[in-house]
Amino acid sequence: MTSIEQLELDAQRQQLLMDVRRLVEKYQSIFGWDIPDIDQAFSDKLIIAAMRKALDTIEREWLE
Repeated sequence: MTSIEQLELDAQRQQLLMDVRRLVEKYQSIFGWDIPDIDQAFSDKLIIAAMRKALDTIEREWLE
């Protein structure tokens, strides 16, 4: 049986994805302001890696 928490997450999944995209776009724009002639693909990889590391940190702090 599916838990109520899983059902709620499933209902919010699209909103979560949109929120994360906006967060990536926020940092894309900051990089763009600070660094002329930026390598966008490399910048995106750095941003996403930093977000993963931040999520790992939050997971350790909240769930352990």
